Amino acid sequence: MGHAIGPWQRRAAAMIADKAVAYLDEPVELASGKMSSVFIDAKHGLADPHDLETACRAIIEMADSVGCRFDHVGGPTLGADHLAVGVALLGSKRWFIVRKERKGRGTGRLIEGARIGAGDSVLLVEDICSTGGSLLKALQDVRATGAAVTHAATLVDRGVVARAAFQDAGVELLAVTTWNELGIDPIEGPR
Repeated sequence: MGHAIGPWQRRAAAMIADKAVAYLDEPVELASGKMSSVFIDAKHGLADPHDLETACRAIIEMADSVGCRFDHVGGPTLGADHLAVGVALLGSKRWFIVRKERKGRGTGRLIEGARIGAGDSVLLVEDICSTGGSLLKALQDVRATGAAVTHAATLVDRGVVARAAFQDAGVELLAVTTWNELGIDPIEGPR
């Protein structure tokens, strides 16, 4: 994973394996469009406030271990919502959420919560990263504001293409745990 594994990350990885991984009788379609009979439901798995705190502290711990300094945290709705708010609260940061598409009424914002732009440093977060598509789109939207992004963090990296795609974009992808550590098959596919 490229960084020192700390106690919060170890606890969070065990919790995810215990509470968020479901083995299904029939494959289901993932956000990436891929099919899998293993579904990782981090929203359900982190519904307990203590579990959410553990996951958010693990993200902060990982960011600290690689020297990632940030003043804003956010990512794509719905996978990042709980993590962005939790990390912001625990780390005294500002949070934001990136919509799938620009809101068609009101202010028409694509990014809700804190206003980000030039001079802001951002940690992107996401619960599950299969191919990285949602998080890469959020990266593009955040960079369009002028904000700087050097790191992204996910609870589970369950594929073999996302890490390379982020590396190509100049962003290090940090993961609390991976498909390999969970003992499941990776999600593969074109980048």
